Amino acid sequence: MKKYIYIAASLFLAITMQAQDRTQPKPGPSPVVNVGKPTTFTLKNGLKVLVVENHKLPRVSYNLTIDNAPYAEGNKKGVADLASALIGNGTKNMPKDAFNEEIDFLGANINFNANGASGSGLSKYAGRILELMADGALNPIFSQEELDKERTKLLEGLKSEEKSVTAVAGRVEDVLAFGKDHPSGEYLSETTLKNVTLDDVMLNYNTYFVPGNAYLVVVGDVKTKDVQKMVEKQFGSWKKAMAPNLTYTDPKNVQYSQINFVDMPNAVQSEIALVNTVNLKMTDKEYFAGILANQVLGGGGEGRLFMNLREKHGWTYGAYSSLGSGKYVEKFRSGASVRNAVTDSAVVEFMNELRRIRTDLVSAEELKNAKAKYIGNFVMQIQKPGTIARYALNTETQKLPADFYENYIKNINAVTAEDIKAVANKYFLAENTRVVIVGKASEVLPNLEKMSAKQKLPIFFFDKFGNPTEKPKVSIPIPAGVTSKTVIDNYIKVIGGEKALKAVKSVVTIASGTVQGTPIEVISKVTSDKKMLSETKAMGMSMMKQVIGDKAGYAVMQGQRKDFTAEEFKEQKEGAIPFEELTFTSNPNIKLEGIEAINGNDAYVVKNDKTKYYYDVKSGLKVAEAKEMEQGGQKMTQTTYYSNYKEVKGIKFPHEIDMNVGIDIKLMTTEVKINEGVTAEDFK
Repeated sequence: MKKYIYIAASLFLAITMQAQDRTQPKPGPSPVVNVGKPTTFTLKNGLKVLVVENHKLPRVSYNLTIDNAPYAEGNKKGVADLASALIGNGTKNMPKDAFNEEIDFLGANINFNANGASGSGLSKYAGRILELMADGALNPIFSQEELDKERTKLLEGLKSEEKSVTAVAGRVEDVLAFGKDHPSGEYLSETTLKNVTLDDVMLNYNTYFVPGNAYLVVVGDVKTKDVQKMVEKQFGSWKKAMAPNLTYTDPKNVQYSQINFVDMPNAVQSEIALVNTVNLKMTDKEYFAGILANQVLGGGGEGRLFMNLREKHGWTYGAYSSLGSGKYVEKFRSGASVRNAVTDSAVVEFMNELRRIRTDLVSAEELKNAKAKYIGNFVMQIQKPGTIARYALNTETQKLPADFYENYIKNINAVTAEDIKAVANKYFLAENTRVVIVGKASEVLPNLEKMSAKQKLPIFFFDKFGNPTEKPKVSIPIPAGVTSKTVIDNYIKVIGGEKALKAVKSVVTIASGTVQGTPIEVISKVTSDKKMLSETKAMGMSMMKQVIGDKAGYAVMQGQRKDFTAEEFKEQKEGAIPFEELTFTSNPNIKLEGIEAINGNDAYVVKNDKTKYYYDVKSGLKVAEAKEMEQGGQKMTQTTYYSNYKEVKGIKFPHEIDMNVGIDIKLMTTEVKINEGVTAEDFK
């Protein structure tokens, strides 16, 4: 129905696929690293200042970090988010516009959040940048008007994530791993956001934005004695206080490995994560073995997970793992987004790799490569002022030895294959892991249940907020008398009727939206004699154009033209009509497959070759299409959702179109023209 949707999606997929993991060149011998040592001093209010002089470039950076213990916000989750949004939004001394204009004039960057602030710019403006940063941090204005604006933004963000499989997977993963009452497990919701008042925000700021656990790291072309004078002037009046040090019971890992499944009928692929909590500190003797073990398993494109699930099997664009470390409980996680059809197989391979690194010694080559990559990254990062600041802060907050980073490379090189095996057994809990899967139950669950029986991985079911729930229905019987023909006939009837649809000679559709913050416009022109023009523009510039004419067709992407082969032209030609359902009754490949839930409502599933069409059982309207595609050698299913039908000249058209092409894209139809706005020149 909306062929241009697939064309636009191909553009976005092509763009996002350009940056893939590539084989890294082999590094030379490890260099000697000298990490800049800070000069430190402490103000009377408790603010600790670390200054690292670096005169290579005429720049300075400030990083204010308030290292408070994590705390749960309970039924007012979101108060810290709102405080972050309001701090720096103008000060008691400067209106918001004047404040921002001066930052721009200085060519500086200044940012604020509930846990601190940062600023950077030319060192000749060092004093003024620090003054602005301090003013924004210590003299914020909290107004009801600004609070309402920021709350609305957060609520809009939550709404946009309702159908996001990735967002739901992240939320459920943390809820199950840490618990809803733990700072790392609670989540933002519409209810908790609406509970937050202006007084709550001010109380949060006054309670937690205090100097007792605060560190100011200064790096750049400055002199320590000058910095000390500036800091004492700007932060000396900050009232001495210490934030509450709340403690929480560490979450427990499951007694036995299990699958925690969340059904999302709109999922075009499954989000898989194997998770267990860990308590690994940077001062622990296993720290360096831990980060190398993670590197071997899934730290990048050379990791075992990537080589297995992507390179060997082609099930995903990437499979990775991460091992958290720090003062508080963290998690070990491995995961990937995989095609629905291989969800069960992917879980098996994840478990195989998890067990293998715990039982078999890594090869000398793997260990050598992991060390080389870690050392290479370390040496590259150490050149950056931001890295120096972070290392100085880590040394203080993590209570690291003074020579921790000087000995970093030596400690990496000292790790053995036996160390890797030991740390994997301690932190990669193959027998006590949650396999969190968020996917489409109707396509995933039957095979997943067979696999779970063989692997002895029981399945437990949860909703999108981590609450236990019943097993989803994956097979709904089709009522007697319902066929693919009756479903299609009913759809044609409810959107306007066969006579009205056949009278349409051309349709022009214009839709707009955003992709990762960039405005886009999609223009489609299609005729009843199978000609089509589709063009996607970003900020007024043509990013992709596709034309299907009488005898040939082509696509232009970012100025590069590609003519379609005869087979490609034939395939595109078949779909180049305003209402493809008019051709379904004469198509022997059309088949009614069943009933599935789409966004909470039952829909008939009609399949035609590689595309499934979903028609709402009650309204008869088409609510989705799922098309099997191949991109970059990877098979995938791209699903498009239709809603908000509006009548144009007696025919109903969807005016909201949601797509998932690795990212969620919403298009809003702004104009529909019937039998006008099309010329022969459009298809040349």
